[in-house]
Amino acid sequence: MRIRLYELLEGDSKTSQIYGKIMTAIILASLVPLCFWEDKLVFTVLEYFCTAIFIADYAARWLTADFKLNKGAASFALYPFTPMAIVDLVTILPTFIALNPAWRTMRILRLLRALRAFRLLRYSKSMSAISNAFKKQRGKFCVVIALAATYVLVCAMVIFNVEHDTFTSFFDAVYWSVVSLTTVGYGDLYPTTEIGRIIAMLSSFVGIAIVALPAGIITAGLMDELDND
Repeated sequence: MRIRLYELLEGDSKTSQIYGKIMTAIILASLVPLCFWEDKLVFTVLEYFCTAIFIADYAARWLTADFKLNKGAASFALYPFTPMAIVDLVTILPTFIALNPAWRTMRILRLLRALRAFRLLRYSKSMSAISNAFKKQRGKFCVVIALAATYVLVCAMVIFNVEHDTFTSFFDAVYWSVVSLTTVGYGDLYPTTEIGRIIAMLSSFVGIAIVALPAGIITAGLMDELDND
């Protein structure tokens, strides 16, 4: 019985594919209420219905965790701490938290519900390819992220000390540094002195190179995944 359940959840059979499509539709349906601020009855019913399905799916995956993790009885203790299981649990809890009227309007609940989109990683082959590309290239990717984080902090410290009148807090400097690194440039915060503008120009030029690095790594990993398929 558990083997059949596991094959339904993780297999490649036609039945498993149908289940994946149904779950994809349910996940997308659960995101619909986030497009509206109104608290309508139909949205409440949809929320409870989708959450009930998510709970059943979570329980089924936990019940068959030993087949997935291949670590015997320890699999049942380890499964709740796997990345996707944490995502599943985090997206289920807001429904129960919202039962308290005082917490129902908290924006953090809407944010946690939006994380349900990450559940699509299980049922989309393209998403799985991207996920596998991240996993295989995570070493290089982490190096680039560390480089970018260091660059952001260094630029923030420099601009904070040079443009103290413009950037009243270090967080503002970090925010500006991230915006400059990604070459977005919202324009809400900007340097006004000549030294500050020179720093901004250098930051933008270097930012183009740093932003291009992770894009190239992900693209290379994704192409490898598509070639292997």
